[in-house]
Amino acid sequence: MSTATFTAGTARIPRPEFLHPHWQREDWANLNGSWSFRFDANNEGLQQEWSKSGSVPFEDEIIVPFSWASPLSGIGKDVKGIGWYRRTIKWTPSEENARLFLRFGAVDYLCDVWVNGEHAGSHQGGYGSFEFEITAHWLQDGENIIVVRTEDQDHSYQARGKQGYGEIRGIWQTVWLEARPKNYIGQAKFRTHIDGKVELEATVHADQAGPVELSVDFAEGTVQHRMALELQAGENQVATTFEVKQPRLWTPETPNLYEGQLRLRSGSDSDQVDTYFGIRKIGTARFGTRDYRWITLNGKPVYLNGTLDQSYHKTGYFTYPSDEEMHDEIYLMKRLGLNFLRIHIKPEEPRKLYWADKLGLLVMEDMPCFWGNPDEQARKAYESEALEIIERDYNHPSIFSWVMFNETWGLKTDPATMDVTGGAEQQSSYLPETQVWVREQYLWAKKLDPTRLVEDNSPCNYDHVESDINTWHFYINGYEQVQAHLDEIDAKTYPGSSFNYIGGHVQSDAPLMNSECGNVWGIEGGAGDSDLAWHYRYMMNEFRKHDKLCGFVFTEFRDVTNEFNGYYRLDGSGKDFGYGDLVPDMTIADLHSPDFIVLDAPPCQTLPAEAIAEIPMLRSSYSDQYHGQQMQVKWELRYDGYGSLIVEDSGSIQVDWDGYGVSELPALRVKMPKQDAVAVLAVTLADSEGKPVMRNFIAFDVRGNETDGLIQLPVSSYAEQSFNNHWKSVQDAKVSGAGEGRFVYDIVLPDTNEKALVQNIEILFEASSKRVLARNIEGSKSTDMGIGAMHGADAQVEYNTNTYYMTDEVKHPSLLNVLIDGQQVDTFVLPDDPADARGVLSWHYQPVANKLDEAGSYGYLCKLSVPVQLLTELNRRRTFRLELQAGSGGIALYGRNSGRYPLDLTVRYS
Repeated sequence: MSTATFTAGTARIPRPEFLHPHWQREDWANLNGSWSFRFDANNEGLQQEWSKSGSVPFEDEIIVPFSWASPLSGIGKDVKGIGWYRRTIKWTPSEENARLFLRFGAVDYLCDVWVNGEHAGSHQGGYGSFEFEITAHWLQDGENIIVVRTEDQDHSYQARGKQGYGEIRGIWQTVWLEARPKNYIGQAKFRTHIDGKVELEATVHADQAGPVELSVDFAEGTVQHRMALELQAGENQVATTFEVKQPRLWTPETPNLYEGQLRLRSGSDSDQVDTYFGIRKIGTARFGTRDYRWITLNGKPVYLNGTLDQSYHKTGYFTYPSDEEMHDEIYLMKRLGLNFLRIHIKPEEPRKLYWADKLGLLVMEDMPCFWGNPDEQARKAYESEALEIIERDYNHPSIFSWVMFNETWGLKTDPATMDVTGGAEQQSSYLPETQVWVREQYLWAKKLDPTRLVEDNSPCNYDHVESDINTWHFYINGYEQVQAHLDEIDAKTYPGSSFNYIGGHVQSDAPLMNSECGNVWGIEGGAGDSDLAWHYRYMMNEFRKHDKLCGFVFTEFRDVTNEFNGYYRLDGSGKDFGYGDLVPDMTIADLHSPDFIVLDAPPCQTLPAEAIAEIPMLRSSYSDQYHGQQMQVKWELRYDGYGSLIVEDSGSIQVDWDGYGVSELPALRVKMPKQDAVAVLAVTLADSEGKPVMRNFIAFDVRGNETDGLIQLPVSSYAEQSFNNHWKSVQDAKVSGAGEGRFVYDIVLPDTNEKALVQNIEILFEASSKRVLARNIEGSKSTDMGIGAMHGADAQVEYNTNTYYMTDEVKHPSLLNVLIDGQQVDTFVLPDDPADARGVLSWHYQPVANKLDEAGSYGYLCKLSVPVQLLTELNRRRTFRLELQAGSGGIALYGRNSGRYPLDLTVRYS
C-alpha cells in the first residue's frame, strides 16, 4: 500500500477526488492542501478577532484534510484544544448568480467559519458532513479569506468513537467549494424494491416560487422519469416513484449500480447532480419449520463472513492518504472471500463506502459512542450526530445495518453521579432509564430508515434491549472452549429466552449472529502478536455447525497499534496462514464459502499407527447456487514423508446438495499411516463437474513404533551450547538460541556387535531461524492496559509472553552450518522463523488454551548424508559430535512434539 506524504507549500492537492461520489455537482473546487494554522492554547482567538484579516500571523502550515495529530498533516501534535485555519483563495463559479456553498466532510468537534471576516456558521459534531452558504460573503473577482476555528476538548459527552489509535482533531475530511443555481436539489433518498420499483424522496430548495421539472436519467438513458412541480419559496419536500425494467440486483457478487443524474430545470437554470443507487432488499425470514430467522439479501439467506474494520491508517489515522488505498482495502477484504465488514464505532469515509458499493461489500456501520455518562448533554449530542450520519449515508446500497451502540460503552452510569444509596454492589450500571433511551434510539433509527436492520447495542455483556439481530461478542481461545461456548449460545437462543437480554426483555426470533470474535483478547495478557491461522480454521468450522448462526465479525481486518489479530499487518502487508501447504490450493477464502463441509472433529488428534478414525461431516449451505446438483466430497489422507508427499488413502462420496442450512452427511472412515506422521485429512467440496467449491482439513499426530536403524535425540539433550541467550519452549520440545552460537550433540552409533558395517548415515532435523524478541533477552512483562486498550495504549508486544510473530512478508533468515567432529559437511539457509497453521505440533501440544508458548511455530526440514570419507572413520569410532552452528539470525530446533514434523534430532543408519 502507498505510504504517501504531503509537503506544505507544494502544488499537489492531497485527496483531490470528490468526497461524495453519490452526490456530485460539476462546478466545485477542492480546498485540500496547505492552509495556514495556529494553535490557540489560551482561547484568545475569539476575543482578539483572529477571524479578521491580518489580526495575527498564522505561523504554521497544515495539510488539509488531515487531523493535526496525524503525521500527514505536517503538524503531528496530538494535543486537544483549539486550532485555527486560514486560506486565501480566488474562485469564480462558472455560472453567474450562482449560489456558493462551503462544504466540510467532517470536522472534530466544534467548528466556526468566517469568510472575509463575516461569520458564515457553526457546527457541532465530529463525523457528519455539513455546509454553509457563503454567497453573500464571497468576492467573485477578488481574493477571499476563509478562516476556520475548530475545538476538540475530548469532552465526555462527545461522540468520539474509538479514537486513541490516532485522534481526528480539527478538519479531517475534504473541504470544498460548490456552486449551485438559485433552485437546487438539497438531498434525495432512493428506496428500492427488487421488483424494480424505486421511491424517490427529495428536498428541493427554491429561491422563489414557481414551476420546475424534476427528471431522473440513469443507466445511460434506459431508466428515465420526469415530473412537473410547483415550488414554494424555501424548502420543498418532493416524492415520486419510477420503475426499472428487468432490474439488475445489487449483491457483493454482482454489485450492479444504476449511475446517472437527477436534474432540476427552472427556466434557463438547471441543477444537475450525479448520483447512483443499487437495487437490493435487506431483511430477515424464517425458512422451513425453523422458529428463528436468518438475514436475507434480496429474499435469500446470506451467510455473513465479516471483519471488524478499525479503518485506521498509520500516517493519516482515520483519513486515508489516497483514494487508491480505500479502493485497495475493499479489494483486500474481497480477496479473503469476505462479503461484509463492520466499521467499528464510527461512520466510514464516504469514498470508502463508494468503493464498497462499487466493488461489492456489505457494510455494518456503527454510530460513534461517547465515553462519559449517558446524561442529557451526551444524549442530545449523540442524537444530533446519529441523524447526520444516517442521512449522509442513506443511499449506499452496501450498508445493510446500523449499530446504535457498542458493548454498552457510554451507556453505564458512574455510581458517583447516581442519586442512589447502596453499598459495595453499586457499580457502573446500565440503568433501566438508559435502557429505555437505547430502545427509543433503536425505534427512531428504524423509523428513519426502515430499509435496513438496526441493532440497539452490539453486546459483550449479554445486554440487548430490542434488536433486529441477536448478536454477541466472544474472545475465547482453545478448540474445546470455543466449541462449548458456541453450543451454549445455540442452546440458549430461542424466542422468549432471556439470555443475551437485560431488564426483563427477551429474545424474539431475530437472526443469531456473532458481531465480534477472535483470540486477540481470548488469551491471558492479550495475544501479543501471534499466529491466528490455527484458531481461525477451527472457529470457522465450529460456526458452520450451527444452523441458527448466520454470520460472524472477526476482529480484525488489519492489525492496529496494540491488536495484532488482523488478516493483514497495519501497513497492509500480508500474513501467510499456511493452509495451502496442508491442502493444495487452499486459502482462507475456502473457509468463507457459502457452501461448506464441516468436519466435526478436533483440529488435531493423537492416534496410534494404523488406527481407524471416524470423522462426522455436515453440509452447511446458505446459497442456492448448487441446489439440485449432485456434489462431490473428495478426501485424501496425506502426510509429508520427510521431503516427499505421501497420500495414504483417498476417496469421494456423492452428495445431493438441496436446501439451506446445516444437515448431516455420512461420516468418513480413514486409516492412519504405519509410522510417525503428521497426517492431514484434506477434504474438498466440488461441484458436479469436479470444480472445487471449498476446502477444509483436520490433522492427526500419528504415533508409530519404528526404531530400527534410528537414533533419536530430544533437541533439548545437547551436550553443550554457546549462545549468549538460549531457552526451551513447548514443554522442552523446542530449543532456541539467539544470534550466533551453536548446539552440540554427542551421537553414539551401534557398536560392531550390533552393526558390523555402517554403510550410510542420514541426519534429519527441523530448524528455523529465530527472531529474537525483547522478552527473550529481558524476560516477559505483563501489561494491564485496561480501557486504554480501546484507545491505542502500548501493548509492549515484544515483552508479551504470548508473542510469536505469524508468518508474513518480512523474513528473518539465518545461516546454519552443520559440522561433524569439527568438519563442515553442509550448510542450510533458514529463510524464516515462521508460525502459522503448519506448526501443527506446536499447537497440538500447547498445555493451556489461553496461554501461548511459541504456538504454531515450526521450521524447515534439514536432511543431509554423511560424506563417505567420514563414514570410514565413524565405522571405527562409532561416536561423533554433531555441531549445529547458527549465524546472526539465530536458530530454533524442533523436537518430536513441536513444529511441523514428528521427529527429534534423528540419525538414520544402514
